[in-house]
Amino acid sequence: MLKRTRQILAALFFIGITLLLLDTSGTLHRPLGWMPKIQLLPALLALNVVVVAVLIVLTLLFGRIYCSVICPLGVMQDLLARLGLRKKRTRYRFSAAKHWLRVACLIVFVGLTVAGFTGLAALIAPYSTFGRIVTHLFQPLWIGGNNILAIGAEAIDSYAVSSEEYVFYGWIPIAVTATTLLLIAVLSYRNGRTWCNTICPVGTVLGYLSHFSFFKVQIDTDKCITCGRCARGCKAACIDTKNHRVDATRCVVCGNCFELCSTKALVYRSSWKKKALQKTETPQSVDKSKRAFLIGSTLLAGTALAQEKKKVDGGLAVIADKVSPKRATPITPPGSHSARNMSQHCTACQLCVSECPNNVLRPSTDLKHFMQPTMSYDKGYCRPECSRCSSVCPTGAIKKILPPEKSAIQIGHAVWIPFNCVPLTDGVSCGNCARHCPTGAITMIPHNAADAASPLIPAIDTEKCIGCGACEHLCPARPTAAIYVEGHENHREL
Repeated sequence: MLKRTRQILAALFFIGITLLLLDTSGTLHRPLGWMPKIQLLPALLALNVVVVAVLIVLTLLFGRIYCSVICPLGVMQDLLARLGLRKKRTRYRFSAAKHWLRVACLIVFVGLTVAGFTGLAALIAPYSTFGRIVTHLFQPLWIGGNNILAIGAEAIDSYAVSSEEYVFYGWIPIAVTATTLLLIAVLSYRNGRTWCNTICPVGTVLGYLSHFSFFKVQIDTDKCITCGRCARGCKAACIDTKNHRVDATRCVVCGNCFELCSTKALVYRSSWKKKALQKTETPQSVDKSKRAFLIGSTLLAGTALAQEKKKVDGGLAVIADKVSPKRATPITPPGSHSARNMSQHCTACQLCVSECPNNVLRPSTDLKHFMQPTMSYDKGYCRPECSRCSSVCPTGAIKKILPPEKSAIQIGHAVWIPFNCVPLTDGVSCGNCARHCPTGAITMIPHNAADAASPLIPAIDTEKCIGCGACEHLCPARPTAAIYVEGHENHREL
């Protein structure tokens, strides 16, 4: 019953988070939007004390059930490991815990996060890694399948399915994500939960917490015949049948061992009732676990404190793909408050990128903000009435705002490039930027103040401009717009 219950709950979380990341319409956010917010790292960065406390208490009571139920990357590892078991029912073996590697990965993760390189640190964060895998590798297939259905529906005069546009985010995000997935897949297929128990920082911290959990998987020495079947079927490689010991820091309470044991020697019970287990534990092993737990807890607490501180062409130009300008300061979404807040709190899970209906958010390739979202206006602009990214962010990198608030937040300002402007280069009137500016920050004035018949050019009131990018997106100049938005390090309210 324990295993079946875990599998049902794990399937619900895995399918729910996957569908949420695949969905581009925003319809699933209302019923499923809470799932990313109860992931440990997003909750920690959002300083959601209630969620973090609940997850810690859950771990102290029942062990690492978070890793085998709530974490989508953990469930994906189980699915990949299951593929490796199709030919042979039991193929794993016990191996000693690599505490040095687990703590080293945790130190690197916390160090990068505290230094402001949260995007790089998030490359090994579980929820963020899963989000990138779904967004960059699975979402194109999802959109392709949807568009095939849309073509078929249109052929029979049905519009029940509408086509969606796929936005190509570049080869770097795809290559990094594919490499990560390949590494996880190989480790899971061959050795089960190696990634989870050696590299994942969340798994490390929860593992050392679970050393003190109230309920643990234990071996009843009166029933055990030391056949080793449980150890050969344990994906976490944490069952030492020779010494009748289960390493609670790596056990994710998956329940596989219960199914394999023919004598029912494995039990899930209060640690207060353990018998022979106490005799087999050595003082050195206990001390190592305690030291590693203290190190992990201190580093993760330091991370929390650090986060606290810290194709309209107007008929005037040839239609061609627009090239994004090189901005001195990248643009971060309204609600992020500042580039620093975004850098420190964003785990690059790509949920906001997937949910953006205007195709404005893109994963950054800048090293410091790697895979974190930045704004680009070549496919659309940030409409003042849309605030979806702020409503889906689970970490607080983009604080929730309402459309009326968004219209008063200045995330950047427009800059005019004279030698790209079609009234001056082609001698024709335009005014696209002024017509479509939602705040009226752009007016058309004569290029030559002394000659009223001279071409009209845009004049920008930077006090009114909110940096939405409508002018940049709708500018007919190609390949680079004659007007573009320069980002602000710190947003301000108008």
